[in-house]
Amino acid sequence: MITDGLPNIRQDLMHNVMAGYVERGEVAGVVTLLCRHDDVHVDAIGVQDLETGEPMQCDTIFRISSMTKPIVAAATMTLVEEGKLKLDDPIDRWLPELADRRVLKRLDGPLDDTVPANRPISLRDLLTLRMGFGFIMGPPEEYPILATVDELQLGMGPPKPATAHEPDEWLRRFATLPLMHQPGEQWMYAMGFDVLGVLLARASSQPLESFLRERIFGPLGMDDTSFSVPAAKLDRLSTCNQGSPESGGLRLYDGAGDSQWSRPPAFPNAAGGLVSTVDDFLAFGQMMLNKGEHRGERILSGHSVELMTTDQLTPKQKAISDSVPIFLEDRGWGFGVSIIPSGDEGAGDHGRFGWEGGLGTSWSSYPAEDTVAILMTQLFPPSFDLYLDFWNSAYGDIEP
Repeated sequence: MITDGLPNIRQDLMHNVMAGYVERGEVAGVVTLLCRHDDVHVDAIGVQDLETGEPMQCDTIFRISSMTKPIVAAATMTLVEEGKLKLDDPIDRWLPELADRRVLKRLDGPLDDTVPANRPISLRDLLTLRMGFGFIMGPPEEYPILATVDELQLGMGPPKPATAHEPDEWLRRFATLPLMHQPGEQWMYAMGFDVLGVLLARASSQPLESFLRERIFGPLGMDDTSFSVPAAKLDRLSTCNQGSPESGGLRLYDGAGDSQWSRPPAFPNAAGGLVSTVDDFLAFGQMMLNKGEHRGERILSGHSVELMTTDQLTPKQKAISDSVPIFLEDRGWGFGVSIIPSGDEGAGDHGRFGWEGGLGTSWSSYPAEDTVAILMTQLFPPSFDLYLDFWNSAYGDIEP
């Protein structure tokens, strides 16, 4: 268990473990952050650009991919608190394109072999990823709906600024598809948040990024968090690398100056489009840890944070989910965050919540230890061994 403050032995352990990944060439560089009470330790290791050798910095900007979801969920709850949105109301009011849904009879069946949806999709379905549409763990050639998703350019796949379509056009295309499962039937990663982003823009009567800046980024001082990196900050954007089977080393996945994130996207992807820094995300993680409050300012009610960080899935919904093997495993799911009620295998902790990003980022807040921990690197696909070693060094039992 962590004692008051952050003992040097823990800092040294984490540095040595993370530096090993850099030295072995498995990642170009990492930034880690541990905060307990007001004691913050940030460690930048390696480089943010293999070609230029630019050192990794504490303010390096990262593509946080699916760590976008907790931020969007928190912003959603501000509208729920105001009564503008209700968790169990149909989303048809804001997204009439998705009224009267049809549902595939078989997941691998033809798109015209459908039945009516048992009920409308609710806001709660979007937040809990129980909309009835998402990633499928199986060969694409066995699922006609996956081929059509690709033809429609809906952005299901590796993290990147999704699609060339504006939000209304994206939703129009999505609405031509049947659902894969009945609403509320099972957890499916991750397109409920793509839909949620369109809903939030309409409900708030402003672009999604403007809404997030008003409700979350501005109040928390998250000045480096957005859906793109302005030209003046591109020198702080880490390049993103991919493992090369040919060389056994790393090759470029997305650059910095010419990054896909160097310009505002047509479709701000609420499921995984944001960039951020460890300092920015610490502010968000502390707000969640403090039950909605940050430096004396109330962002969310304690009740909203409790809803977000309570497992919303039944055992049946987890057991039958097509997405569970990689994305959920033994965890629960609240609103935009993973719930870890009994601890990661080998990590020796319990009661924390957070989420990972598909380009090498990870965060959790841990109320029992008053701790926020953040890992940021840029690697596709991410290293799950790196995640596990980070969490073991952050929370594992060592003598202080």
